Amino acid sequence: MDIHAIDWSKIEWKQIRPGVEQKAFSGDGATVALHRLMPGHEPRPHSHPHEQIAYIMSGRIRFFIGDEVRDVGPGGLVLIPSNVRHWGEVIGDEPVMNLDVFTPKRPEYAP
Repeated sequence: MDIHAIDWSKIEWKQIRPGVEQKAFSGDGATVALHRLMPGHEPRPHSHPHEQIAYIMSGRIRFFIGDEVRDVGPGGLVLIPSNVRHWGEVIGDEPVMNLDVFTPKRPEYAP
C-alpha cells in the first residue's frame, strides 16, 4: 500500500490559461484538482470521458452542463456526467475557488 499526504500549500499553481489556475493530485483511480477562476476569464466549452464533481469553496459560478444552467455558490456541488459538454462562468467580482474530483484519474493533470 502506497500512502501519500499532500500539502496543497506546497504545490505550485499552474496557469492553464489567463484567469484559470490549477493544482492537482492523482491516486490510482481518481484525480483531485483545485481550481482558481478569475472574473472575466475566457470560458471554454468542453467535454471529457471523466465524471466530474465540482465543490465550490468560494465565489459564485454559473455552470452550463448540457442543456442545463445552474448558479452555484460556496458549499454547492454539481455533478458533470462523462462526455457532457460543459463550462463555467464566474458571477460577480470575486474569484471562484473550486475543488474538482475526476474519475477515472486524469494523467494529464499530474504535477
